[in-house]
Amino acid sequence: MQASKLLVAGAFALSAIAPLAASAADYPNAPVKLVVGFSPGSTIDTVARIMGDALSGRMGQPFVVENKTGANGMIAARAVVQAKPDGYTILISNSSSITVNPLLYKDLQYDPLKDFAPVTTVVSVPFILTINAENPRVSGVNDVKSLVDLARRNPNTISYGSAGNGNLMHLAGAQLATMSGVQMLHVPYRGAAPMEAGLMSKEVDFGFDTLSGVPLVKAGKLKALAVSTAERWHDLPDVPSVAEVGYPGFDISFWVGVFAPAGTPSAVVERLNKEIAAAAADPVVRARLALQGNPSTQSPPAFRQKIEDELKQNEALIKRANIKID
Repeated sequence: MQASKLLVAGAFALSAIAPLAASAADYPNAPVKLVVGFSPGSTIDTVARIMGDALSGRMGQPFVVENKTGANGMIAARAVVQAKPDGYTILISNSSSITVNPLLYKDLQYDPLKDFAPVTTVVSVPFILTINAENPRVSGVNDVKSLVDLARRNPNTISYGSAGNGNLMHLAGAQLATMSGVQMLHVPYRGAAPMEAGLMSKEVDFGFDTLSGVPLVKAGKLKALAVSTAERWHDLPDVPSVAEVGYPGFDISFWVGVFAPAGTPSAVVERLNKEIAAAAADPVVRARLALQGNPSTQSPPAFRQKIEDELKQNEALIKRANIKID
């Protein structure tokens, strides 16, 4: 009698997991939505479209980008958390939404470690500290020192843009202000591309721009003063790091990563991880990604550990810079 009960229970258990196993085996058999929390033209959006094209070719189904902008990526993250965990709604996010927002926003409505299944990073990206040389407010600025000196003479007047409150662009600007002991005015935008447009239109005085600003620098439309990482960016070899010009220890970058909703079958997560890594290794795709940052993929467990580590690091940075969101 006991044995028959065990057999029945086992049959029920197998029937319960069978649909998930089947869906993982033939995944994907329908279009996959890539939800992006930032505007078209941003680094996150561009990386998503590059990977969407590559995955569509590799996996035989359309991978379609859907932009849900606002709240520093939180709107997109919330949408994916609420989606069915079947691998057909995926989040392409930056590190701000995952390892900064939870430290600043009380009404986040998602837990970065409990509500997502990390798949992999795709690229790691430095910021470029840029100004518009035609902006009369910064006309005499040629380097980081002269920018800081200008801000010191005009406390809380020299402004810097970011992709949103609590975004890593915000943290980079706040870190520079903190380390230099000056007051600067933060102006949040709804993404990196609008922030860059704000620089171009002289709404703000400087910003830690993404690599999308490099062509503007090369065209002479923006002036690069420094890069945010400890090492110089290979495409701007004459531009020093912030650390080099008097701020040792300044080292801020962001990654673009892929997430599924928590509860997504592990086989689906592993398949996505494998296909993204293979796509990123393809010379043509890798060359496209390299224009957006340093291509970098990793296993789901390694990515989860990276998130845990960065949450601790960013918490310390936010405390030092005294950043608060009302």
